[in-house]
Amino acid sequence: MTTLFKTVALVGRRNTPTIAEPMARLAAMLAERGASVLIDEEAAAEHGIADHPTVARDMIGRLADLVIVMGGDGTMLGVARLVAPYRIPLIGVNQGRLGFMTDVPLGEMEKVIGDMLAGAFVPEERILLETTICRGDEEFGPSLAFNDVVFSRGSTGSMIEFEIIIDRQFVYSQRSDGLIVSTPTGSTAYALASGGPILHPSLPAVTLVPICPQSLSNRPIVVSDDAEVEFLLTRANDARVYFDNQSDFELREHDRVRIRRYRNTLRILHPVGYNYYDMLRAKLHWGHKLQ
Repeated sequence: MTTLFKTVALVGRRNTPTIAEPMARLAAMLAERGASVLIDEEAAAEHGIADHPTVARDMIGRLADLVIVMGGDGTMLGVARLVAPYRIPLIGVNQGRLGFMTDVPLGEMEKVIGDMLAGAFVPEERILLETTICRGDEEFGPSLAFNDVVFSRGSTGSMIEFEIIIDRQFVYSQRSDGLIVSTPTGSTAYALASGGPILHPSLPAVTLVPICPQSLSNRPIVVSDDAEVEFLLTRANDARVYFDNQSDFELREHDRVRIRRYRNTLRILHPVGYNYYDMLRAKLHWGHKLQ
């Protein structure tokens, strides 16, 4: 048996005891297929997997040809940001709840992934966002986001005030609890919960979704993914910007935050037969087609 990928890294969700046995099984199957297997060092330590070499997460992109993520979408997001600079494809095995990106069922894991290793997969390219924070003459970043860049009021509870400039053109000023700048991938996450539209992952677009705006006329807008979005914080007692809700940065008044599409896309591999709309129906419990 052969595989298209010589070196495969396995990453597991932290603090998940039930992941130990399926991860060990999957590692054994990959080795039988002739792949060199690397285990996320934290998962290996947590679950006592000692049959394969380990790798730090921030080194995976340099060493692996494929990454298989066992967990939920949160684990997938963290890994995606680390491997995006290296254009390493990802496969997601669903150990979470909704699983918009981790779409290989755990019960069919070995059969489905075995087929995928032989080339039976559907590739999909997803965009990321790159963010730079400007404070006077200082710059902080860049930071990557696969789902979204979220501006939010802090612990004081007061609304924040800001301006949005797109491609150096003033768009609006707003007073609200915050703003979500989302990729199509993130359109089914926080942006959806805040009233934003669902974007098909193939769309070259970015959405700006206000969070509880003071004015009801402030609505979500969709812009081209080659646009540069600039967020200018004009008034705030406490504000932060979050990247996929996995890292954050404290903002000050007059900070400018520039957001643009990252130079690389991230390749996700789906099983044969994957259909985005089938996934939405299943995850969002939409009605099925009437007979």
